[in-house]
Amino acid sequence: MFNPVPIETARNMPRWRRPTTLLFVMALCMPIAFNAWNALLNNFVIEAAQFDGADIGLLHTVREIPGFLAIGVIAVILLVREQVLGLVSLMLLGAATAVTAWFPSLGGILTITMLSSIGFHYYETVNQSLQLQWLPKARAPQILGWLLAAGSAATLVVYGLIVLLWEPLNLSYNVVFMSAGGVTTLLALGCLLVYPQFEAPHPQVKKLVLRRRYWLYYALQFMAGARRQIFVVFAGFMMVEKFGFEVHEVTGLFLINLVINMIAAPLLGRFVSAFGERRTLIFEYAGLAIVFALYGGLYWFGWGVVLAATLYVIDHVLFALALALKTYFQKIADPGDIAPTAAVAFTINHIAAVFLPVLLGLLWVISPAAVFGLAAAMALISLTLACLIPRHPEPGNETVFSKFTAAAPAE
Repeated sequence: MFNPVPIETARNMPRWRRPTTLLFVMALCMPIAFNAWNALLNNFVIEAAQFDGADIGLLHTVREIPGFLAIGVIAVILLVREQVLGLVSLMLLGAATAVTAWFPSLGGILTITMLSSIGFHYYETVNQSLQLQWLPKARAPQILGWLLAAGSAATLVVYGLIVLLWEPLNLSYNVVFMSAGGVTTLLALGCLLVYPQFEAPHPQVKKLVLRRRYWLYYALQFMAGARRQIFVVFAGFMMVEKFGFEVHEVTGLFLINLVINMIAAPLLGRFVSAFGERRTLIFEYAGLAIVFALYGGLYWFGWGVVLAATLYVIDHVLFALALALKTYFQKIADPGDIAPTAAVAFTINHIAAVFLPVLLGLLWVISPAAVFGLAAAMALISLTLACLIPRHPEPGNETVFSKFTAAAPAE
């Protein structure tokens, strides 16, 4: 378990012991805790702590602080292997989720959310790095699509159980949080004990890496983080606050998203392979701009719940196309830059996340429509940036401007 196994050697091991299989197990493991927490969150904070828009904005600002500090992963992997760090982070996410209902107050919820967020964001940082190191470039989009589908399948089970059992068994928040968090913790511990530690072919640079030639990737990550906050924080909150969705109804909406994602995610991977990152991201951002503008229309024109639910599903599917941003970086990156750049990118992705939710929470109290109008503008900025991706990205051809300049230096 403690002797590193080279990736090439590991591909000859039994299928259940291979690196790709571990990625799939981790993809199944994380959503159990995180999405059970996500499904119950809006109802729990409103019922247990009487949250309003400003409080939910503050909560998500606190939740995103560890994402902003994800650059600390670079220091941690000096002492701990990425694979080990990822699994320990999953265990922290599971344990914190399990005890969420024990702290039904603003201070308690903020504290336990911070702990679970450290686990989630450090796991996601390391997981993205391992995916790009372990997956071959030619098959990465398809496998990333299947990994998304696997995560959706795991969450489908969680959401399905909540929808089917919440009212008949009169489930409590504590029972659901404890069950989901406990399963994630145990699965992560099992992976830590059962799987060997895999050695990627290219040693990773274990220091801060900021390269000028990655500037477009950094800019896209920043805008993705800003946009994502509005969807994660306020789209679900809208369904509860404006349309009065109950726990099983919110979870039912998530369930629809998951079924569609299970079918669509592998197809999205093929879409990226067929049409390339440039066209894929342009399509995603144009679609998101339209969806966010229509969200605003729900408040401006009083459109109904059916449109709101439809937009929520479309929104969720479009965000799955973000896997193209991963493969864009995989194609332009030096192999040794993947781990440190994953940490830097996560920090950049969360710069807006630290201050945006709390500020937009205050704006939400005044005008929810304005929040979604701002999100539509952000999507249009991302669309403009996506147009700068070349049709065939690679080192030395990172943007459409590369052909007009001399070969980019290493820095």
